[in-house]
Amino acid sequence: MREIILDTETTGLNPETGDRIVEIGCIELVNSIQTERLFHAYLNPERDMPVTAYEVHGLSTEFLADKPLFGDLVEDFLEFIADDRLVIHNAEFDIRFLNAELARVDRPVIQRHRVFDTLELARRKFPGERASLDALCRRFGIDLSSREKHGALLDAELLSLVYIELTGGRQGGLALAPQGAAREDTARITREFREPRAFPPSAEERRQHDEMLDRITDPLWRL
Repeated sequence: MREIILDTETTGLNPETGDRIVEIGCIELVNSIQTERLFHAYLNPERDMPVTAYEVHGLSTEFLADKPLFGDLVEDFLEFIADDRLVIHNAEFDIRFLNAELARVDRPVIQRHRVFDTLELARRKFPGERASLDALCRRFGIDLSSREKHGALLDAELLSLVYIELTGGRQGGLALAPQGAAREDTARITREFREPRAFPPSAEERRQHDEMLDRITDPLWRL
């Protein structure tokens, strides 16, 4: 099963008022294992970067000025995500922005049924608890030391680890090795040998058993 972990960075909170995507990060998972394939791009939003957004991700107007437009990379992006499931944290936010960009270049929008929202899953699993990406990383012991600011590709990498934990955890040790292959990481458990213990029925239990058999026509067994 192929899945795409996806995250975006933007100029603000609302695409309907002119905010745009400035970074897209996608990581490929196959059967819940990260491959080496990814899609990453910085994008020119064709507008200035608000200070509040810059403080979140550190992407300035000057840095993005020579980057491609979304329309320049849309075919590469669509080819990478294909028709596979998209795994996104707080998916409503990213999908609104992606669909606004797709509509702007006359491409079909992303349907909600193909999107898996890890924020919704985390809220179901941990009701009343903080469910931000940072909070989930801390819950699962995922290293956040490299995350000084938000970044689409870095956040997608962190989300891939959180997603695996939310959906069952790291279980690589349960993988079946080829026949005859050595498994150095297999735990060896040594148990003390104990003689088998007998539990013979008591006289009262024998009496009750005989009474039960007396009520059966031609019983096949007797003590």
